[in-house]
Amino acid sequence: MKKPWIAFFSQTGTEIVDLAESLGRWPDLIVTNQRPAGLRVINKKLKEADVLVTVSNRPSVSELEEVIGYYKDPIVTLHGWLRVMPPSICEKYTIFNGHPGLITEYPELKGKDPQIRAFEGKYPVMGCVLHRVTAGVDEGRVIAEERFNAYNITEEEMWKVTRDRSLYLWIQFLRLTLAL
Repeated sequence: MKKPWIAFFSQTGTEIVDLAESLGRWPDLIVTNQRPAGLRVINKKLKEADVLVTVSNRPSVSELEEVIGYYKDPIVTLHGWLRVMPPSICEKYTIFNGHPGLITEYPELKGKDPQIRAFEGKYPVMGCVLHRVTAGVDEGRVIAEERFNAYNITEEEMWKVTRDRSLYLWIQFLRLTLAL
């Protein structure tokens, strides 16, 4: 039986599109939060998806329960979801987050835009992780990481390599977890 997959995003959702195309499977449900139009442009392929739902900008526990709870034992993934999941949701569901900062080596990179902070701080090694989601920001157990030498890397290269490494982690993880 196919394991349900629910993917959340707050930004463009392009990572979800790239994953779906690489895996040959779309999430069963894609969730985004209401944001002011000037803050983002949602990927066109997601706008056309019949599995995209929008919740309020700061969804309540009951609103999250309504969208996640419809599925039995789903895998929930966060792709640029800019909200902290409430403790009761974290305890009830299996949720994973991709984080574009090597928090296993540099815990100070927890939170928003770690790749920019690492680049501007001239960190010698950069990377990304997948971690289990808990109520704390980027506090859950890291289940996979990718790292790369950041010596003399340009900002454009940093964005590309971080994105590619993150996609690689997600593809490997989802193939296993979703039994693809």
